[in-house]
Amino acid sequence: MISITLTVLPIFALVFAGWAVRKLGILGPNSTTELNRFVVYLALPALLFDIVAHAQGADIRQPGFAAAFGLSCLITFAITVGVSAYCRRAWAEAAIDGLNAAYPNTGFMGFPLVLAIFGECALPLALIATITTVCVIFGIAIVIIEMSRQRDRHMGRLLTKVLWSLLRNPLILAPVAGAAVTLTFGAVPKPAETFLKLLGSAASPCALIALGLFLAEPRKSDASNLRTPLLLAIGKLIVQPAVTLGVAAALRLPAATTDAALLLAALPTGTGPFMLAELYRCEAFVTARTILITTFISIFTIAIYMHVIAHVTVP
Repeated sequence: MISITLTVLPIFALVFAGWAVRKLGILGPNSTTELNRFVVYLALPALLFDIVAHAQGADIRQPGFAAAFGLSCLITFAITVGVSAYCRRAWAEAAIDGLNAAYPNTGFMGFPLVLAIFGECALPLALIATITTVCVIFGIAIVIIEMSRQRDRHMGRLLTKVLWSLLRNPLILAPVAGAAVTLTFGAVPKPAETFLKLLGSAASPCALIALGLFLAEPRKSDASNLRTPLLLAIGKLIVQPAVTLGVAAALRLPAATTDAALLLAALPTGTGPFMLAELYRCEAFVTARTILITTFISIFTIAIYMHVIAHVTVP
């Protein structure tokens, strides 16, 4: 419980820092948008490029874990999008809802928790989970949003416009470029690597500060605004871990691999959905609330899941 709390505290501290500087008038009303653009167009692409470019084949060759974690993300995402669409929410909103329920905070919380609980040998599993969330699930959500924004219903023209939008999206281009550089040159030059790490390290803290800035903006208080974030929190902290256990059981994975997949799936919602919600002006308030609610509740739910875990060594 102590290690979980210590991991979560910096998240709340960064959100509070953003909230405070906005309330004190140190940063203005446009600061949320501008800081989020910095994350989306510079810091996060650098982070995605760096993660993919440095992913070693031997480290990420864990098919059982990748299947259990990846399928749990995809199934939870699909269920949430389907329910949201059934409730007559727009497809872009449904995609953001799907991210909120299926996008664990593997980057900020996954690595330290996996290291503390399973040891250094399990860090490649956190890397696989991070690549799955920030590249695969994120990419699918962007495709759905871009398709929903197009008004042309001619299939050929629609696909062309969506493809063109995706080709201009730095969050799609960055991991593709990282993979291309690795396959072509084998390694990133040292100066470029330093640049990427410096810029990419700003992604998570800046996103959390932008979240605090957004929450500090004045808006009408409405208790009903909590309904959707609470439902999404249930999806994130209960449904996704349950799906993970079901998939792992169906695949007959070893207990240790199942435990690691469960822990990473049980993490709260990461900052990625907020960056996308703010960029597309869609569901930002719901997403901000979901991140805070899931992060706070996860202090207790992760402790419970840790009691479920029987083995703490991943081969």
